[in-house]
Amino acid sequence: MSEAYGPDFITVTDEDGNEFELELVDTLEHNGVTYHALFPASQEDEESGEPVDVDADDEEYGLVIMKAVEENGEELLSTLDSDEEIEEIYNLFMERFFQEEDE
Repeated sequence: MSEAYGPDFITVTDEDGNEFELELVDTLEHNGVTYHALFPASQEDEESGEPVDVDADDEEYGLVIMKAVEENGEELLSTLDSDEEIEEIYNLFMERFFQEEDE
């Protein structure tokens, strides 16, 4: 993935109406489905506008994997359907990340 134009950010809304900004890290196609690897975007303090340190140990911080699904002719991002799918796609992304590191 080219970083020539800077990172890509996606805003997603959960089922409770909460919005989250995620940074797109990588995309892969597997069995005809497009998967996206994302990390929570760094946040800014609402009053000062200064970046807020993200605690990498926080359970809300970490790799987020979503898949593209088409619903009523519109492409949406969705969570994965099963633990098996999560594990399989997670492993594929990890292989890609480590391959890129080795190059």
